[in-house]
Amino acid sequence: MTRVQEAREGLGRQLREARKGAGYTGTALAELLGWPQSKVSKIETGRQTPTRDDILAWVQATGRDADADRLLARLEVLETMYAEWRRRLGAGTSARQQESIVLEAGAKHIRAFETTVIPGLLQTPDYARHRIAQSVERHGLPDDVDEGIRVRMQRQEVLYRPGKRLHFVLTEAALRYRLCPVDVMAGQLDRLVALCSMSTIHVGIIGFGTELTESPKHGFWIFDDRRVLVETIGAELTLTQPQEIELYGRVFDKLAASARYGTAARQLITRVLDDLPR
Repeated sequence: MTRVQEAREGLGRQLREARKGAGYTGTALAELLGWPQSKVSKIETGRQTPTRDDILAWVQATGRDADADRLLARLEVLETMYAEWRRRLGAGTSARQQESIVLEAGAKHIRAFETTVIPGLLQTPDYARHRIAQSVERHGLPDDVDEGIRVRMQRQEVLYRPGKRLHFVLTEAALRYRLCPVDVMAGQLDRLVALCSMSTIHVGIIGFGTELTESPKHGFWIFDDRRVLVETIGAELTLTQPQEIELYGRVFDKLAASARYGTAARQLITRVLDDLPR
């Protein structure tokens, strides 16, 4: 369960307690508010996030006006954690890439784990084109693919800055998924081989045959000890609680310990490259 879902369910439990404390059934409260009964149920069980107006109507109907500020504060935290991609990307993909430049420039230690795609900081322009175009199509965004690629390549300047600690761990699946034409993937894999030889960054690959002590559930990025970013299909989660960052740090360390580096990583990538159809 993600931290966002836990927060949503926690807010739902507090609203349910307010309803029960007022002596209402879910159906009775829904009728009082003019809502479908299913809305009350979904909010209380964390399957739907209430709006600000929903919370104000709820506390007024249950006589818990004194709890309004506290509940609204929890909603604000939840909304901060869960930023919809459509809203974040509304100005185009290049604007989102600019945000990444600022975040990455301000971090001394970046740890990234990816299960299905090559990390943006390691992508070739051709591979990036397919990833950015996919986001544009999926979310119906302004078509600024060329500008998005330019800014993503600009982001990669951070790879060569002294004083940075950059550690990337990828699964073999990220090397094998056909998310672009074969020739584009071949160029991307060649790029990874070269990156594994760089002294300024650390690139590890977890092969399919590796026995793992930690399940690679999803990709995530850790910036210093300040925040964790988790990208889903529909949202970007920003986690800032110390215990959350510590948890992701421990998981990353376990996954990184299972990865191959240097010559072993290059050999694995080359084997995947050889398996591509010609």
